Amino acid sequence: MNIKAISSNVGKALLVNALFMMLSVLVSVSDGMDEAFAPLVISFLITSIMGAFPLIFVRRGHENSVQDGYITIVVAWLMSFVVGMLPYVLYGGEFTLVNAWFESVSGYTTTGSTILTDIESLPRSLLFWRSSTHFIGGLGVVVFLLLIIPDASSLKFKLSNLELSSLSKYGYRYRSANVPRIMLSVYIGLTAVETLLLKLAGMSFFDAVNHSFSTIATGGFSTRNASIMHYDSPVIDVIIIVFMILASMHFGVIYAMLAKKFLAPVRNSVTRYYLNVILVLSLFVTFVLMLQGGYASFGKALLDSVFQVVSFISTTGFGNADNALWPVLANVFLLLAAFHCGCSGSTTGGIKADRMLIIFKEIGNEFRRRLHPSSVFCTKVDGHTVSNDQVSAVFLYFVAYVFILFMSFMAVLMSGVEISDAFSGTLASLGNVGPGLGSLGTMGNYASQPVFAKIVYTAVMFLGRLEIFPVLAVLHLISDFRKNSSGR
Repeated sequence: MNIKAISSNVGKALLVNALFMMLSVLVSVSDGMDEAFAPLVISFLITSIMGAFPLIFVRRGHENSVQDGYITIVVAWLMSFVVGMLPYVLYGGEFTLVNAWFESVSGYTTTGSTILTDIESLPRSLLFWRSSTHFIGGLGVVVFLLLIIPDASSLKFKLSNLELSSLSKYGYRYRSANVPRIMLSVYIGLTAVETLLLKLAGMSFFDAVNHSFSTIATGGFSTRNASIMHYDSPVIDVIIIVFMILASMHFGVIYAMLAKKFLAPVRNSVTRYYLNVILVLSLFVTFVLMLQGGYASFGKALLDSVFQVVSFISTTGFGNADNALWPVLANVFLLLAAFHCGCSGSTTGGIKADRMLIIFKEIGNEFRRRLHPSSVFCTKVDGHTVSNDQVSAVFLYFVAYVFILFMSFMAVLMSGVEISDAFSGTLASLGNVGPGLGSLGTMGNYASQPVFAKIVYTAVMFLGRLEIFPVLAVLHLISDFRKNSSGR
């Protein structure tokens, strides 16, 4: 294990966090040094020192291994969670130690769940830091790190292969070294355009920036207690719907569109499948709302349905209506969307549309094999044959995902949480969606959840954001290290 190199690269990731803390300090200064000024300055200094220390005092180590890459990813995320909670802890109020940890993990993993009961009471600088954790976590702590590691570094290649899932690479037809830059250009471009459109639609510039950070990161933190419903604007709803969909599509496909290949989404089977799922679920929810939800206007029912379905499936978690007041069947469809989630190569969490498409294709092939035993059927995506190893990996991920969902659900139940809240909260946390059902719905929060439940939620948020296996790989490395140490 190359401790020197790992600490050095984690230090660089911490400096990225320090940069956004400094921006939050500037927001505080512009507001006349509000109540969060001192907490943010102290947090900035601590994070800067922690980030700079290994760069100054730790000499460069030898070549990195794949194991070092896994450890760098996990430790960079965990340390970001730790420094990210500092402004909350130092500010106080509703932020107990556990609540601050929950808010920090929820922000970086772009889950968007909150323990706050009165968001609008927070200083604007702290709200900006809260949204910044989405912005950092949406692209990924390690992707920011990849942008500052030299292209010739072997670590950059290894981290690219580990941080970006194998599924996400299919949409890129560029050199591996260029992928982080492509992701960043699309990420910043979408954020800037959405900010402009939201400002033109009536939001303040501050609210437009914060909501754009949350939308493009598919996070869900809002500056308003009532989320998007606060604005009561169909124009704002439509703008956010469009950008939630774009942010949950493969960034390689979006980049291809910008490169004058406007038919890229049409030619991409995963994107077509994903958009069709949104369409079908939205229509189902619309009909349920018209029949059982008390909606008199089809247009309003359709707008609210599309918004909520896209919000859940993109794992953004914004709300333009209170889903706790919706019929049970409508919420069941929203949970299906939360289980399904968006595309790989985007900022979404969850199982991902790519895996779901491969699973459905492979199930169809299995039926054909049983009907025609002598024939050979291959699973293909966009004309590319998916190998048996890749199909097995998809099914293994699905099984692991469901197993972790079940075990976490049982753990939350044991803490005394009501069954629907426990299941929807666990599913929303593992999928990085945010809102669940009932008191955890789009207009609710996680403030009343037991301490143990909050810890479980943050654990599965982390597993979901890193797609399970990097975390399990590091736990396996730690287990092997302890065995080897005890055997000496």
